[in-house]
Amino acid sequence: MKKNHGFTLIELLIVIGIIAFLASAIFIAVDPAKRFAESRNARRWTDTSAVLEAVLQYAVDQDGTLPSGIDDVSSTVQILGTNASGCEVGCAAKPSAVSCLDLSDVLIPKYLGLISYDPYTGSPAFTDYYINRSSTGRLEVGSCDPELGATIFVSR
Repeated sequence: MKKNHGFTLIELLIVIGIIAFLASAIFIAVDPAKRFAESRNARRWTDTSAVLEAVLQYAVDQDGTLPSGIDDVSSTVQILGTNASGCEVGCAAKPSAVSCLDLSDVLIPKYLGLISYDPYTGSPAFTDYYINRSSTGRLEVGSCDPELGATIFVSR
């Protein structure tokens, strides 16, 4: 009688599952600070895209008129937030003249559930996100303090 030597499918699947779990644990353990920073940057990309889409949808509904407060001067940026002052601390990504801009009255709840703020340094009063209108008329929404040397902004 001949005996087959080998592994069953269940044994192989268990070993593959254990290896995958250990690999993911090592991947996270190697540099957790970098992984958390990458995660926060991913959220910043999502937040900036959502704000830009909401402003553009507002403009469509208002026959092309942007929310008041977004100026036509490309050298200035508006920091989003509910605080009417305090934006003079500036925006590291856009070191130019800044002003505060509260879009919550205009965008919430019709276009956004809430105006997101930076997951690390922001707050509802000072979101750490900016909006700017370029000299060509394009809108740009970006993060003031992205991590890992990234540049985070979307424009249309």
